[in-house]
Amino acid sequence: MRSPLRLAACAAALSSVLPAHAALVENLTTSVVAMALGNAVTADPPGIDSVHFNPAGLARLQGDSTQHSAFGASIRARASFRQPDGFDIGGWKDDPVNGTSTGPMRQTMYVPGYGMPGWRLPGVIVPSLGFAWNNPGSPWTFATNSYMAQAISIDRTTDPNDPGRFDGRQIQLQRLVYASPSFGYKYSETLRFGAAVPIAHSAFVVDTHMRFPNELLGIFGKLQSGWCPEDGGNIIDTFGFGLCGGGKEGMVNPFKKAAAMRLEMTAPVDPTLNLGVLWEPRPWFALGAVYQGGSKTRYTGHYTFDTEPMLRNFVKGLNSSLFGPVAGAVLGMPTSIPATQHGNMSASIPFPAHLQVGLKFKPLRYVQLNVDASYARWSDWNQLTFEFDQSIKLLEVARLYGIPDATRLKIPRGYKSVLNMGYGLQLFPFDGMALRFGYEPRKTSVPYNKIDLIAPLPDTRLLSAGLSWRINKKFELNVTGTYMQGRFNAPAEASDNMNSSKFLNIIYNPYAGQDVSGDIKVRYVGLSLIERF
Repeated sequence: MRSPLRLAACAAALSSVLPAHAALVENLTTSVVAMALGNAVTADPPGIDSVHFNPAGLARLQGDSTQHSAFGASIRARASFRQPDGFDIGGWKDDPVNGTSTGPMRQTMYVPGYGMPGWRLPGVIVPSLGFAWNNPGSPWTFATNSYMAQAISIDRTTDPNDPGRFDGRQIQLQRLVYASPSFGYKYSETLRFGAAVPIAHSAFVVDTHMRFPNELLGIFGKLQSGWCPEDGGNIIDTFGFGLCGGGKEGMVNPFKKAAAMRLEMTAPVDPTLNLGVLWEPRPWFALGAVYQGGSKTRYTGHYTFDTEPMLRNFVKGLNSSLFGPVAGAVLGMPTSIPATQHGNMSASIPFPAHLQVGLKFKPLRYVQLNVDASYARWSDWNQLTFEFDQSIKLLEVARLYGIPDATRLKIPRGYKSVLNMGYGLQLFPFDGMALRFGYEPRKTSVPYNKIDLIAPLPDTRLLSAGLSWRINKKFELNVTGTYMQGRFNAPAEASDNMNSSKFLNIIYNPYAGQDVSGDIKVRYVGLSLIERF
């Protein structure tokens, strides 16, 4: 086909693609080359990184090679809070977080076999290493690679009074592939197949302070302030329901810190399956597809619940009165709450299956265009259930809100599966040099009414640039820089996971009734050195 016809075909394909959608946290720190091209590489798999993006691409490698990579990434997520006119939570009209904003943010990394280190950095650096083996003339290529398949790191512990601490002081979600036995098979000059078995170490950490700005708690607090003397003593109350029996520390305030929760879990060995196909009927045109199998990852780990004196003393006072124990039994309240509860826990948290297809056009010798479409099953994250080895007394307080089993904590997520588009452009000004540009308009998998500070991921736009330099026949250097940004605005009552004041939405809406707005920015730099033997 002559060049003008190739250009026309390319333009038609680009104009007919579906509207851009996106995913959550996949492919952000996986490949230096792929990031430079907006992760649109399924039809032009990038060397050893084909293990993840399309194992069939391994069959294009000739000879043995190694790949050394390093990634540096920083995440900044901010949020501001403002209470609208008419703000009222059970008679309480002044929330201390009103007019405040979240503060400094840092990153960390879960170290397999060690845990969460104490250091906090402006960003994280992740090294990786890959190998590929191919005997000259053989249709088979074998490989393995290590890489970060999924990652998000949020740390707000620098400022102890950061208002964001009530919706995730520290969030760490990462899936580190440490081995991935793979192969690519060259079926013919135009058709290749491949498969990989990524074996990952997954970590899930949530550390957050908790408060419960809820109508019922607000009403209890107002009843206490009108009924109880300042010193907390009331002889009549002793023969009643014990609202004052907890003393000054047992006075309920829906805006005060009620507890702190830390969940730390891992899945040390979690294999999945990648299957890929690559069809290259012409040097200037190719189609590729990859299926990355999901997993119902089973995590195990530890939990700690620290409960503040407010709820502990309130329950103690309730059970030290005449009729309080009767009311508590009817409402399912615990007889006491310890200051700290800790133990073992488990959870099944899906790693979503992922399908990606792509095409490559090279209408001119010096220009190449890539377009990819991907779909990940984030709808599997409808609700996350954490199972504890004992009844959590703090959760027993929530039986009033329809939570019957205090050995389980169910956190609604309500995420959705969407289609994501990626676009890549390569320019080849001269032999041995490639300039790369990528664009990914990532429409979030977090619905507008489910966004929160644990997953502050609105619609984002990812822009990338990079270059490849073939130093000589043996070495090739790749460098990439990426910037991703998105903003959200959630008026009061907009999100059932953050600022709803509905009576039964106590788990979990720490900013009930507040207008919340914010943004997220991700900066990324990557470098890889390929050595061929």
